[in-house]
Parts: sequence; structure tokens; C-alpha cells
Amino acid sequence: MYRYEFKEFVHRFGYLTMDRAIERFSIFGGVEGEISLNLSEDIDTIMRGQFCKNYHKFRELIEPSYLLEEPYSRLLRGVSRGDGRLSNIFRRARVGDSLGRDILEEFSSLDIITFEPSREAPLRKYPAQRLKRHLRSYVIEPKVRFNTPFLNFWFALVFPFESELERGDFDRFMESFHRDIYILNSFMFEQLSNELLNLYFGGNLVALGSYWDRNSEFDILAETIDGVVIVGECKYKNRKVSGNELHKLRRKIVDSNLKVDKFALFSKSGFSNSLTRLGGRDVILFELKDFKRLIF
Repeated sequence: MYRYEFKEFVHRFGYLTMDRAIERFSIFGGVEGEISLNLSEDIDTIMRGQFCKNYHKFRELIEPSYLLEEPYSRLLRGVSRGDGRLSNIFRRARVGDSLGRDILEEFSSLDIITFEPSREAPLRKYPAQRLKRHLRSYVIEPKVRFNTPFLNFWFALVFPFESELERGDFDRFMESFHRDIYILNSFMFEQLSNELLNLYFGGNLVALGSYWDRNSEFDILAETIDGVVIVGECKYKNRKVSGNELHKLRRKIVDSNLKVDKFALFSKSGFSNSLTRLGGRDVILFELKDFKRLIF
């Protein structure tokens, strides 16, 4: 997801470093061809001078326009915040399950969102199996993802401040933007890490994407044609990833009772010396420079 869109984005703005490309793609991805952008400036200047001052032009890029109306806007806000699970989206949007599902199916048909199915094994091994009390209300459900980064950005960070942006008051939006943009950056880094892992294995992964169950959640769980299972963790932070992250990942695997053959760690800022020494046959380390493979 997003690989080819990101490749086109980077080719359009060839002057961007990889970290800036990921950051700006998580904001403007999908609309860069519809509006003039200069992304060489620092992010504060870009957002104040190009986005905020041209707020109405960007608003017009949201199609169909009724996405900005209730209850559609509240549902999309729910998709953009939280973990993306259906029940949490409906709760955040204050929309009933039936109406919410109907609207999301409409969004899916319009190619606005994608349903990512859960890969958790069914709780019941046979229909009449009696579950433990604490599991009876548990529901295995998919997650919902935006197909366009710009829409994710809009409903996550812009939507709550629309009235202020309308009248030219940018301060609260910018404060929120600087506080929360890392969430969108981290999500995009995770999506692109999935694509990079697939390239690393020659496009031969038969299963790919995030994985979640009632015990844990993993950024990446993949499987090769030969049955090799890889679990991955993605860290888009301004510090090196240490060996402690690998230890935590191993503990989570035990909690979820998964059989894993390889570990893949992706880091914006590289790895500690101790973790680098662990790199080898069953630990694969990817740094920011490795993401250049996505644009060729």
C-alpha cells in the first residue's frame, strides 16, 4: 500500500531527503499533482505559508464534498484517530454499527478507504465450544485504512480546527500539528516498511501487513512462499533503536503464541551498536537509507 504513490511523490520532489519525503508524503500524498507545492522549506513554513494560507484551495480537493458533512465527517475522523478497528471507529464517531458499516462500505466502493482483515485465529475451534467468560464479548474485527494520505491528514489534524482556519486563525492548528504529526509519520513509515520488506524478499511474501489479536499488536507479520514467518517493528523516532526493542518484541510473540522465524526492525535513526551486532540470519535491520529501494 502506497509504494507506487510514494515513488511518484519522490520523483516529483526529487530534492527531498528520505525522512522529509516520508514526512511530507504523509501530509500531501495524493494531492501533490493538483496544487502547486514547494516542499523544500522547513515544515513550519510549509504549513503556515502554503497550507494554512491556501486552506480553502486544499478543502476543495476533498471529493466528494459531502465527506465534510455529518455523519460522514465524524466517521472519517474516527478512522483517522485510534487503532482503526471498527468498534472503536463507531464509538468515536457516535454512530451505530449498522449505519457505520453502510457508510464505510460506500467509502470503500469510492476507493476512499480499505478494510484490512484481521488474521487472528477464530476463538472457537468448533461451533459449540464454550468460551471463557472474559472472551465471550470479544469480537475479531478488521481495521480501516485511508487510501489517500491527504485525507488521513485532513480528518486527523485539520478537521477539529476548520472553523478557526476559515477565519485565518492558525495558532491552535499549528500547535496541534507539531504535537501530533509524528502519528501520521509513524503510520506512513510502517506502511512503507511493509513494502520494503516485500522487496527484500523479492516480492515473494504471501502474507503481509500488520497483525493484531486480543493480546498484542505487531507492525508487520509476513510469511514467505516457503513458510518463513517474519515479524517486524517500525520506529520513526529521533533516536537509535536499542536491543531492548528486540527483547520486547520477543516477549510479545510469546504472549500471542506465534511461531516466528525472523525478526525485521525498521528505524529512522539507525540502531545501537549492540543491536547492530545481533543483525544476521534471523534479525534483519533496515535503516532510512534502505528505503531508497522503493523509488527505483
